[in-house]
Amino acid sequence: MKRLKLWDFKAEDGLRLDFEGAFDPQVPLEGELEPFLQALEQYAGEWMPDVVEGKRRRRYSRAAIWRSLEEERQERYTHIGLYRTKWPALDMTLRLWFPPVSPHLNIPIEVKPLSFFAEAERCRQFVELVRAWASRYPVSHASAHSSADEALAGAPDFGREEKASRRDGFDKIYEVFWLNVFGPQLVEAVGRERMLSTPAWRVEELPNGSVLLVLWPTAAGFASDESRLVQARAHAHLRPDLDFSTLLRTLRERSAALAPVEPRFHPDVASLLSRVVDDCAIHERQRKIAELNTYQPPEPEEWLPASAALPSDVEDSERVRDHYGDLAEHLVALLHSKVPSVFGETPESLTDVDYQFWHEDFPTVFERHRIDTHAVPPIGAYLGQVLVRNLGGQWIPRQKLEESQVLVGNRVWLPFVRAWRYMRSRQSLLDSSLTQLYRVAERHRG
Repeated sequence: MKRLKLWDFKAEDGLRLDFEGAFDPQVPLEGELEPFLQALEQYAGEWMPDVVEGKRRRRYSRAAIWRSLEEERQERYTHIGLYRTKWPALDMTLRLWFPPVSPHLNIPIEVKPLSFFAEAERCRQFVELVRAWASRYPVSHASAHSSADEALAGAPDFGREEKASRRDGFDKIYEVFWLNVFGPQLVEAVGRERMLSTPAWRVEELPNGSVLLVLWPTAAGFASDESRLVQARAHAHLRPDLDFSTLLRTLRERSAALAPVEPRFHPDVASLLSRVVDDCAIHERQRKIAELNTYQPPEPEEWLPASAALPSDVEDSERVRDHYGDLAEHLVALLHSKVPSVFGETPESLTDVDYQFWHEDFPTVFERHRIDTHAVPPIGAYLGQVLVRNLGGQWIPRQKLEESQVLVGNRVWLPFVRAWRYMRSRQSLLDSSLTQLYRVAERHRG
């Protein structure tokens, strides 16, 4: 039973709900969580979880939930994950804290893609779900919104130090999202009359004194100018000390930062840069695409005309070539668990190696002398082996590794020199990528 992961939709925004409410620890847990599960089963619809995960993975059922919560139970805490095996993707956690700490339940939810919530009926059902939970498990504050836009807003710290953020929580109106539940303390701080007169699509006072506020009917349309106007007006209404024009300008800047940018990467490194973009948080993705669209990798300098090739200066060329193969195997041994393609010695495996080193920030994380001694020679040998295997290259062995060459067409390439430059910094992994050198060698092999 394989569950979908949010990473499967890495290029997609999602709808995120943050809900933390109080519960009664004196009531048996099954009875106390009955309203939670009843509302979930009634309103989740097409994003209803079908997987429960505690110490093991089970198909969704009430029995699976109770068993998983019990398996994970510690003295003061228990938690389970709730997921889906089919589109849309769901990542949901139920966390419970018990006395002597303050008893509360925390329910973070993310559903991807956000476009799933372009339909008004799906959004209405989502709102009803949150309404039911907030009426039964009172909250100080809860919200649902685009996960990317939340990140740009600075949630949950909103510019505060983490320690202050944890201590104070959402103690005033830092932001107004698509869906909001303001607890009685926040309502009284703002003024109940002011809160209930907020210019929004839906404003409802709940039986426990909280206020449910939904800015517009569908969550997916948050970045439109019409939605941003509503958002700014609501925020300025709830926080008269803030300037409407400044709020609106900030919201429009966030919309611009999230506007789709078409990738136009340099063709030699497009496959690598696409992986770099995929590594970005969703709210940084479009900015990174725009930045990398202008990126021009330096032309490789690690080559000589074939006529200027250094002749072999070793007595046993075959033995040295075998040594290059052994060195390349060291890279395979280093990376094979994270980069299975490294076994193949293909152009694609070079890109996978480039990405893995970039992802790990390898040149910065590890000691310089160890990199130069234990990483550079295997990388150079592996690059040379890929040139030999895929472009018909020929090793020209030399006593000094940095002088060793691979003849491809009318050029000889210096893979160990490339590897040394490659491992200088995280930026050099892009500027001197293995992927680019291969593509340039491929073009010149004729």
